[in-house]
Amino acid sequence: MASFRVQGGHALKGEIIPQGAKNEALQIISAVLLTHEPVIIHKIPAIRDVLKLIDLLADLGVETEKVSDESYRFEAKNVDIDFLDSEEFKEKAAALRGSIMLLGPLLARYGVAKMPKPGGDKIGRRRVDTHFVGFQKLGAEFNYDANTSFYTVDGSKLKGAYMHLDEASVTGTANIIMAAVLAEGETTIYNAACEPYIQQLCKMLVRMGAKISGIGSNLVRVEGVKDLGGTEHTMLPDMIEVGSFIGMAAMTGSEITIKNAQIDELGIIPDTFQRLGIKMDFVNDDIHIPAQSHYEIESFIDGSILTIADAIWPGFTPDLLSIILVTATQAKGTVLVHQKMFESRLFFVDKLIDMGAQIILCDPHRATVIGLDRAFPLRGIQMTSPDIRAGVSLLIAAMSAQGESIIHNVEQIDRGYQFIDQRLNALGARIERMP
Repeated sequence: MASFRVQGGHALKGEIIPQGAKNEALQIISAVLLTHEPVIIHKIPAIRDVLKLIDLLADLGVETEKVSDESYRFEAKNVDIDFLDSEEFKEKAAALRGSIMLLGPLLARYGVAKMPKPGGDKIGRRRVDTHFVGFQKLGAEFNYDANTSFYTVDGSKLKGAYMHLDEASVTGTANIIMAAVLAEGETTIYNAACEPYIQQLCKMLVRMGAKISGIGSNLVRVEGVKDLGGTEHTMLPDMIEVGSFIGMAAMTGSEITIKNAQIDELGIIPDTFQRLGIKMDFVNDDIHIPAQSHYEIESFIDGSILTIADAIWPGFTPDLLSIILVTATQAKGTVLVHQKMFESRLFFVDKLIDMGAQIILCDPHRATVIGLDRAFPLRGIQMTSPDIRAGVSLLIAAMSAQGESIIHNVEQIDRGYQFIDQRLNALGARIERMP
C-alpha cells in the first residue's frame, strides 16, 4: 500500500492539462466490443481503473495496441466468450467497478453476458438494478447466483422496447444504449442520463453506424442496426479533475491555468466554485485562477446559508462535493454540503476535523462547513484515503496545511488521477510517493 508524504504550505504556479475523462473512458473502451473493425481512442487517461479495463479486454481476446502516450487501437474480431466463465475473469472483473460496462456490448453482439458483482469505491449502496431491468425490457433473461455473487444475462434475440428508467443512471443508460444499438426495432429510453459522457458515447456510436436520436436529452431513441463499423474518438477532459484543480488553486493560494478545459462541457461546475468566492478568468478554452489570499462564500438572495447539493446532470456532479467541502474550510463564510446520492461519501470529514477544520457532520448526507478565512490554517496529520474523490480532497487539504501530512492507500487516488504527484510537483507541490 503506497503513501504520500506531503509538505504543506507551498503555493503552486503554472499550467496543467486535465487528463481524459475517466467516466467516459470506461464506457467508450467497452464499446469497442460492438464491432469487429478497428477503433482508435485518443486521450485515454493512464489511471488504474482504465488500465485494468484495457487488460481485461485483452484477456477477452481484443487486440489492443498503444499507439501513443494517450491513444490506443482496439480490434475485437476474436473475442473469447468462454473466458467469461474463468476464475481469472471473475477475480479481475470483481475488482473493477467499471467492468459492468462490458455487459451491454457483450449482450448486443454475442447474446450473452456474465459478470461478478463489481467492486469500486466504498461510498455507500450503488445498486445495478437499472442495468438489468433495462436488459430485461429488451428481452434478455437475467439470473443472479447469490452464493457466488455472479450475474448471467442471456439475450440471444434482443428486441427494441419502451422503458422509463427508475433512476437516471449514467452507467445504466450507457449499458442499455449499447445493448439496444444492435437490437431489432426501436428502443425508447425515458429518464435517460444525459451527461456529456453519455453524449460522447452516443456520438461515437453514430459514427460507427448506430441510429440514435435525442442525444443530450432525457428521452433517447435507438433504432437497431445489424452491425457497426470502426471509428476514431477523442475523449473530453475530465471535468472532475478540472473542478479539483480549481479547488486546489483556491486552497493553496495558487495561480494556475487549466489548459484546454472544454468549458462548454463543464455545466455549472465553474459557477458553483465561483459561489465560494473563487475568481477565475476564461480565455478561449483555458481557465485561469489567480492567486487569492481570501475568498468569501456567497449566501442566497434572502440571506440564508448557501447550500450546495449534488444532482443528476445538468445539476452539480456528486464527484465534486468532496472538493467543494474541503475548499470551503478555508473560505470566509458558511455552506451546507448536501450529498444526496451516496450515504458514506462524507465520512472522510473526521480527518479534516482532526486537521483543524470547522465542520459539523449533521448526518450521513449533510455537513455544515464553517470557513474561518484562513485565520486558523489546517495542520498536517496522518490519514488514509477511503475513495478516489475523498483521497484527492485530503491531498488538497494536506497541500494547504502547515507541516507534514502522510496519506495512506493512495492507490485509491491513482484509480482516478494519472501521475497526480508528478504533475502537481511540476507546479511547485512537495509530494513524495512512498512504497
